[in-house]
Amino acid sequence: MYSVYLKKGEEKRILNGHSWVYANEVAKIEGKDKNGSLASVFTHDGRFIGKGYINHLSKILVRIFIRDENQVDDKAFYLERLKNADDFRKNLGYDNCYRMVFAEADDIPALIVDKYDEYLSVQFLSLGIDKMKKLIVECLVDLFAPKGIYERSDVAVRVKEGLTETKGVIYGEVPDRIIITENGLKMAVDVKNGQKTGYFLDQKENRYAARRYCKDGEVLDCFCNSGGFSLNCATVAKSVTAVDVSRTALDSVEENASLNNLTNVRTLQGDVFEVLRNYRKENKVFDLVILDPPAFCKSASEVKDAYRGYKDINVLGMKLVRSGGFLISASCSHYMTLPLFEKMLAESAKESGRRVRQIEIKTQAPDHPALVNAEETSYLKFFVLQVL
Repeated sequence: MYSVYLKKGEEKRILNGHSWVYANEVAKIEGKDKNGSLASVFTHDGRFIGKGYINHLSKILVRIFIRDENQVDDKAFYLERLKNADDFRKNLGYDNCYRMVFAEADDIPALIVDKYDEYLSVQFLSLGIDKMKKLIVECLVDLFAPKGIYERSDVAVRVKEGLTETKGVIYGEVPDRIIITENGLKMAVDVKNGQKTGYFLDQKENRYAARRYCKDGEVLDCFCNSGGFSLNCATVAKSVTAVDVSRTALDSVEENASLNNLTNVRTLQGDVFEVLRNYRKENKVFDLVILDPPAFCKSASEVKDAYRGYKDINVLGMKLVRSGGFLISASCSHYMTLPLFEKMLAESAKESGRRVRQIEIKTQAPDHPALVNAEETSYLKFFVLQVL
């Protein structure tokens, strides 16, 4: 087993609960083992901190997930961790569709497990956890007896780990469409080709919360994807216009609206920035405008450009809200921090010439818990603003 010794003073963040050991924090590595194997981490003077999988090819050298020096990563260990993670969600009332395992937040770094009815969609995002794939699949089958498990490890972060992107059925059979129930609505989820593991489960509670701001109103849902916000709003709104650049996404919206016999949803294909500008030229207004874009910044170097993008759509969005109506604005990038997002909204309000007041601030759903000492696990900002 490798023994990793940190430089003096580098242990504080990890002792406070963070699980990542960066390569530039390490003074020396002793011992020899295979890359991706379990390694022990120590302070500069030899005090044990924890164990985690090592990857010499990654900037994150070790991802700690064991704090007991005598604990091993065998099947019994994974059965307990996975069961604890699922029990936590079930105790909160989750049933049909939810994030079963959220990586570091559930002390299984780089592993994502999402439940869609009787099927699981999984991601193995680091070398160490990828090496444990067979064992983890066995544990998932033993504990939850899914009809099928689909791997969605087709993400660029794996390349940084020296892995290739991959996806496909790894247990049982998985259909092209899985019908889930969210907030009383039926949703067809494409775990094979949909966004992330098939659907954005982290906005479940926020989608339901949006209903209170659009009763009998006109709604504009931008970056609508498969229609989660659109359909939730359509249950109480007069009309919903769902906008996305992807025809595939809009086909999903129409399919899901049909599943729920909702006839007040129309789809519009186009670049959201252009659609907003055109509506502005037409003096069109809505009772609720929803801005839930994909991550504009996936690295710190992209924050400046992303800030401009967020500001542009929010200024336009505010101008399209009927006086007394509402704007929902969200960001799913942890690089766009809460203070920075608040600053952007304040500047947008000023530039739009509208008086804006904050009604709600929400974050990711409880099945996506965040570690208070690991800011990377807290990423979703969700603001409800009233535009006067």
